[in-house]
Amino acid sequence: MVDLAYVIAGSEATGGAGLQVDLKTFQELGVYGVGTVTCIVSFDPKAGWGHRFVPIAPGVIADQIEAATAAHDLDVVKIGMLGTPDTIEVVADGLRRQSWRQVVLDPVLICKGQEPGAALDTDTALREQILPLATVVTPNLFEARTLAGMESIDSVDDLVEAARRIHDLGPAHVIAKGGVELPGDDAVDVLFDGSEVTILRAPKVGQERVSGAGCTLAAAVTAELAKGAEIESAVEFAKEFVTAGIAGRIGARTPFDSVWQGAYVDALA
Repeated sequence: MVDLAYVIAGSEATGGAGLQVDLKTFQELGVYGVGTVTCIVSFDPKAGWGHRFVPIAPGVIADQIEAATAAHDLDVVKIGMLGTPDTIEVVADGLRRQSWRQVVLDPVLICKGQEPGAALDTDTALREQILPLATVVTPNLFEARTLAGMESIDSVDDLVEAARRIHDLGPAHVIAKGGVELPGDDAVDVLFDGSEVTILRAPKVGQERVSGAGCTLAAAVTAELAKGAEIESAVEFAKEFVTAGIAGRIGARTPFDSVWQGAYVDALA
């Protein structure tokens, strides 16, 4: 029997982030991926590779959720970029229509293609409507600082404190990601389950952020949970998987590289 995982997220045209990354990660890990598109993001090569953002109509999103959940028995879902309060409302409504074993939220707080006021409205709606439904949340350093209400995160102890504060908002498990921006030689992630703190470390692969790293880690966690893994082993594996993908990154004519989801499996061959 093939395990299934569902993702509700944005499309990113270069293939380096969003729904494309999620479905590639699911496939690499032997999970059948089902996806709903919430928005379309395309970088503008004529304007410094800035973001162009187009939301999908809420009714179209609702139709996709209806079709996906009617066609398959889905109980594990990853939530990625939503982008607008209207999108958040329709996704939250769709999630509430059935029970879920795991809801993994990769909390994309700021959409770079939006005006600041619209981004703030989106952040607020995400906290109020989606975060309470999540069983696992995977904020990066900026998102962890924002959700935790902290002025800065400069150490592993700060990252642990952020994870504790975010846990108080409702999710059963928090994976706070230090990435390349947290000082030190290692990329440090913190897993907090309400009582136990697990610190995961891997040597940094370069000092620049790589597109799709956060999407890949959250998608790998989702895939492993869909296969029945416990949260700690799912996170430990996802850390190895994304580290391999960063090391095997894909270059392009963009000013950034992208994670290669096939790198982990390639290394086993």
